[in-house]
Amino acid sequence: MKFFLTIDVEDWFQVENMKGVIACNQWDSYKIRVVDNIKKILDVLDSFNIKATFFVLGWLAERYPGLVREIHERGHEVASHGYAHELIHHQEPEEFKKDIARAKKILEDIIGDEILGYRAPSFSITDGAVEIIGEVGYKYDSSYCPTLLHNRYGRLNLKLTTDTNTNTGIFKFPNGLIEVSLSTLNLMGASIPWGGGAYFRLLPYPLFRAGIKKILNKRIFVFYFHPWEIDPAQPRVKGLRWDYRLRHYWGLDNTLNKLERLLQDFSFMTIREGLV
Repeated sequence: MKFFLTIDVEDWFQVENMKGVIACNQWDSYKIRVVDNIKKILDVLDSFNIKATFFVLGWLAERYPGLVREIHERGHEVASHGYAHELIHHQEPEEFKKDIARAKKILEDIIGDEILGYRAPSFSITDGAVEIIGEVGYKYDSSYCPTLLHNRYGRLNLKLTTDTNTNTGIFKFPNGLIEVSLSTLNLMGASIPWGGGAYFRLLPYPLFRAGIKKILNKRIFVFYFHPWEIDPAQPRVKGLRWDYRLRHYWGLDNTLNKLERLLQDFSFMTIREGLV
């Protein structure tokens, strides 16, 4: 059993739910909160002696290289979340390739080490993206969530190597790229996303923990969250759709407490460590 702890490093105004009210060209006008939130997360992880994989947005890394360096120097894995947090299917193939290559180079120049992993914004992986991710030089992807219950999540035809069993949660594509898929829970034949984020904030912790234990009986578990999810003091944006508002703001005041309970209840590793 392997439990991977992952953090998608993006700020509160960069999430997909905000795109309708905050354009990418406005990002520089908003106050950055991710630096303080990441430092708080690093301190919490240190207190439990736990290491995690941080999928860092290139846009942030370019402006705050010291933060990326600190994540690396404190023993965590730095991986890529792309540069501009644009859904893959909203980009032309060459545009996508430039985005993830740019992010990889920025991160590698900062930490002086190879970046192995990539995670797509909103898990928007596609079959074409799998080929490009491998071409750019990433060794693994962690973007695929095998469910039909979220309209932003990517879909794959899963053309895999012959020795692959997708039930393990880790599998390999013919181009050699390893996929570390997001966790889902099978309930009455439906594949329910159970990897973290809003699901972690919305569900009572004992129920979420029970789901994790059921998943771990069969395969790996991949948990993810965002730095803004531990930040109940972040600005409230007007003009959001009601469901986006609910998804983004619900449970922020209790996420850190839930996270600390999670760190007490399970053992963790970085994805890089688990794939060695």
